[in-house]
Amino acid sequence: MKNLILAAMMILFATTANAQKDVTKFLGIPVDGTKAEMIQKLKAKGFTSLAYDSEVLEGEFNGEKVNIHIVTNNNKVYRIRVSDQAKRDKTDIRIRFNNLCYQFEHNGNYIFLKEDQSIPQDEEIFYEMKYKDKRYEAVYYQNPVMDSTMRSNAILEYLSKYNFTVEQVTTWSEEDKTKLLLDLILDIYSKKSVWFTIHEYSYGKYFISMYYDNEYNRSNGEDL
Repeated sequence: MKNLILAAMMILFATTANAQKDVTKFLGIPVDGTKAEMIQKLKAKGFTSLAYDSEVLEGEFNGEKVNIHIVTNNNKVYRIRVSDQAKRDKTDIRIRFNNLCYQFEHNGNYIFLKEDQSIPQDEEIFYEMKYKDKRYEAVYYQNPVMDSTMRSNAILEYLSKYNFTVEQVTTWSEEDKTKLLLDLILDIYSKKSVWFTIHEYSYGKYFISMYYDNEYNRSNGEDL
């Protein structure tokens, strides 16, 4: 473990300030760049603009007719929202939600921290949402796909966030170095979240929205 930590730290010396980041992808497209660029890339995948809003796209995704909304921060895309067009009753929305959980949990491109995020068969969705304000959501993380430069940049950014230096880290105990490495791994995964939730459309009718988030581009209060 000591050698792994030291090797990771030494990579920093070769890091450049503009190193590319490993970001969340939607249909192989990085969730990044401008909204106009993203619209063109999605149209190349077969999606088309809605008649009443050229910035909202529609098409088929994972066997469902969906609307796609592109969300930006400082003119950079940080979220792709994929919403089912179909509206379902409480039974069918449970099936839809649980099927998505199964698909993500059996997809090697993702990891998850909570083992079972599905909705129990005996749970009353309408009651829980209406009277207990329960929010049904499931969260997954895309596996990092990073070359050495990307890894270097991730390490540098993580250390900078906590005002650590390479010199400081090399003097830490093995336990602290191991903790730093685990925290760094979790931090890298957290930047590539993909999650979905149930929305109520009207009384007794629901739909699911999926969110592909690039946390590197999300607002962190820097404009306040």
